Amino acid sequence: MPELPEVERARQDIERRALHRRIAAVDDRDTYVSRPHAPGEMQRALRGHELVAAHRRGKTLWMETDDGGPVLGLHLGMAGAIAIDQDPSPRGWDRFTLEFDDGGRLALRDRRRLGRAVLEPRIDRLGPDAEDITRAAFRQRVGFGRTAIKARLMDQAVIAGIGNLLADEILWQARIDPRRPAGGLSEDELDRLRRTMRATLRRTIRRGGAHTGAFMAAREPHGICPRCGAEVQRGTVGGRTTYWCPVEQV
Repeated sequence: MPELPEVERARQDIERRALHRRIAAVDDRDTYVSRPHAPGEMQRALRGHELVAAHRRGKTLWMETDDGGPVLGLHLGMAGAIAIDQDPSPRGWDRFTLEFDDGGRLALRDRRRLGRAVLEPRIDRLGPDAEDITRAAFRQRVGFGRTAIKARLMDQAVIAGIGNLLADEILWQARIDPRRPAGGLSEDELDRLRRTMRATLRRTIRRGGAHTGAFMAAREPHGICPRCGAEVQRGTVGGRTTYWCPVEQV
């Protein structure tokens, strides 16, 4: 499931390998992935342009094009990935494709068809990026109310980029119970949580994704805490399956 680390790796790949290549054709026929655009609309807008910059906030990617052209937004959904200069998916999982005039291609590859490709994406509804949020903004946006801290971290309007796996990993690293009310955390705990979040993001980006976290192997029935050996607990927080150590996370 792509979270911030996977999306940042995709952004870096686009930045390294897909910029300054002229778009010769666009396959935007999947009307669900390319909604609300009609088939051919994105091709008419993008053909002849080059991608010149790749950006990310949370789990949303967007690319600027040259000469004041349109902005292309991509979202990986639940199982998507960016495939650059790879052969077309034999199973038809390339839901949106840019064909470059040098013969290469960039595809949004998504077996579950939950990703999105859209022109002029809106990012104003997203909170600050989890990798960059300041201490003051984190305290203000996170540390209030009765909402469980895990649910608050996963609210993309509060902080952009944290999903279910990362939230469990971060809270385990910070030794904070995911069920605690966000407003009950002290400023010291909020500061520790932010530092842990940023360190976890840097580490998982470097290693290749949220699945590389130290707590991930314990996220199963009767899983064992990697630090203390206690059996982890499982429950539902914010509508999502949640795992935590009952001994260390308080």
